[in-house]
Amino acid sequence: MKSLVVYTTGNDLTYRIIGAARKVHNQIGMGYKEEVYESSLEAELNQLGIDGIRQYPVSVEYEEQQVAIFYLDLFVNDHVVVEVKAFSHLLTNDERAQVINYLKATGASIGLLFNFGRRKLEYRRIFPGKAGTGPIQRIGRDDILRSSRKT
Repeated sequence: MKSLVVYTTGNDLTYRIIGAARKVHNQIGMGYKEEVYESSLEAELNQLGIDGIRQYPVSVEYEEQQVAIFYLDLFVNDHVVVEVKAFSHLLTNDERAQVINYLKATGASIGLLFNFGRRKLEYRRIFPGKAGTGPIQRIGRDDILRSSRKT
């Protein structure tokens, strides 16, 4: 049973990716653009023998027609979506929603969201939502105010 848990959540692989991200952050610190961290993380993963592909294209289709293409910061071992940010502020639900949509589009079972823009590396493990639930909707202040008026 223990091996099933490790396999489904990608624990060993995600621990290694997080370790690589920490090494990158410790060596070059904060203040660079996202591309610098993407390239550095890809190089570190490659040194560890982990296959990470930068700017991996993902197609979004509607009724068998391609309607968009977006590019993952890193797609690791065809299993883990990695999103790299360089914000001075903490990660928000908007960034989490972005990764969840990427997970749905790729069918990957886990995502890692990194923020290299702070003194301490911030990261989150993210799992996909329920199948067929559609894209994540952003909840704004107006939606909250409207729902509170109804009660």
